[in-house]
Amino acid sequence: MKILDLYVARHVLGGFLIVLLVVAGLDMLFALVEEMKDIGGDYTFGAVVKYVMLTAPRRFYEFIPLSSLIGCLLGLGILASSSELTVMRAAGVSTFGIIVSVMKPVFLIVVMALSLGEFVVPQSEQSAQSHRQVMLTGNSAISDASHVWHRDEMTFLHINAVIPDGSVRGLTRYEFNDDLTLARASFAKTARYNGQDWELSRIKETRFPDKRESDDPAAAQLMTSELESEVWTSGLTPELLKVVMIKPTNLSMSGLLSYGDYLDEQGLASSQYRVAFWSKLLLPVAIFALVIVAVSFIFGPLRSVTLGQRLITGIIVGLAFKLSQDVLGPTSAVFGFSPLIAVAAPIVICIGLGFWLLNRAK
Repeated sequence: MKILDLYVARHVLGGFLIVLLVVAGLDMLFALVEEMKDIGGDYTFGAVVKYVMLTAPRRFYEFIPLSSLIGCLLGLGILASSSELTVMRAAGVSTFGIIVSVMKPVFLIVVMALSLGEFVVPQSEQSAQSHRQVMLTGNSAISDASHVWHRDEMTFLHINAVIPDGSVRGLTRYEFNDDLTLARASFAKTARYNGQDWELSRIKETRFPDKRESDDPAAAQLMTSELESEVWTSGLTPELLKVVMIKPTNLSMSGLLSYGDYLDEQGLASSQYRVAFWSKLLLPVAIFALVIVAVSFIFGPLRSVTLGQRLITGIIVGLAFKLSQDVLGPTSAVFGFSPLIAVAAPIVICIGLGFWLLNRAK
């Protein structure tokens, strides 16, 4: 049985790695071409290549579920086309035994996915985005490339880039009064966290008059000034700011939980971070569900079709699965049902479809 497990694992892992490398490689190539449109100034071709390479872990991570489905169809499809699966069953190996042999290498894929998502992708993606913004915009106040905005109580922030060491390049603050009138606008070129407060440097600020304090038009004048340094107290920490700079799907589960709690405390919507948390937590189940669908196709409706038809079917099912999760996530925020339901529903459907097809194939 160990020889059979190794033989099946070689085909499943081989198909998975081939699909993953091809799909992620094409995605990186398209990203390189797209980024070359922004070349200019400090953002050279070398900087573009560095950015794309830093995003490579995220691209591999995103395509793991789809590659698991298509790779399993590819590996098992080769065995089915050469009648080796038929020989295995004729030799007394049950369908369940073959499924167990398939799931063993899939467990390695799950471990790789969890390791990438938790320890590699959050760091590499944050470094990639900060590198891109610094190269593109330097210390300019407003960047069309990033548009990273955040609210901290009555202060709205625009952040150009968060450096991996936790410092900030380009911090714009718009501070409002209780009646929502603008009180102060300022821009700091750099900001560093000292453990309790933020130390800002090279600040330009504009203070707006409070009409409630005086009805004299002469007193209603803007006041501009420049400061070398300022201490800013905020509930934001470098860890939370790093979360702001990258997409929820690229964060670790611990980062998603902590930032979701912070948004709840601020009275802000946290649904997209909750959806991303459940997506990452249930990713192993999603991979196993897609593999069950692939196995059921091999023993069922795709038993005697060509390799091309199997691949096309795998692509359609994989894209439909991803699209359903992408649609149900925002839908849960609009209609107010649990993000867990939005993430789990496509997984449950895949598991049900897989076992139904397997039962029919008996």
